[in-house]
Amino acid sequence: MHCPFCRHTDSRVVDSRATDDGASIRRRRQCPDCGRRFTTVETASLSVVKRSGVTEPFSRAKVLSGVRKACQGRPVGEDDLALIAQRVEESVRATGCAEIEAHEVGLAILGPLRELDEVAYLRFASVYQAFESLEDFEAAITLLRAEREPTGVEPAAHDAGGAP
Repeated sequence: MHCPFCRHTDSRVVDSRATDDGASIRRRRQCPDCGRRFTTVETASLSVVKRSGVTEPFSRAKVLSGVRKACQGRPVGEDDLALIAQRVEESVRATGCAEIEAHEVGLAILGPLRELDEVAYLRFASVYQAFESLEDFEAAITLLRAEREPTGVEPAAHDAGGAP
């Protein structure tokens, strides 16, 4: 780490603290040459590999933008959108991989978005999964309905008075 004041090539760590719920580390450093102190913030890098093969840094803002478009006109607040973006980033980072496919980021978005708003989920899924026909929408809606209905057989109704 170069000193930002005298450009000396070394520095000593004086204090370290976790920030952003442990997502980054704030370090107080001191230059052994000029004696001045400065702060650095370290984060683990996470890269997204796009379909074209291009790699770019993961961007929570990009996730937020895509989800915001899907939720346009829906009764969804900014706090809900921010929470989804946070959940997506946490889930992607939890894989422990430094690089992740863009497809995996999309999958990480679908689950929380579906819980939040089914219409927004269908909008996002239609773009993400490249729906080409009404049948694609019908299949997705059928799946949503099937998963919404209770599984198994309903218990039979019994008399409260018991058997005669």
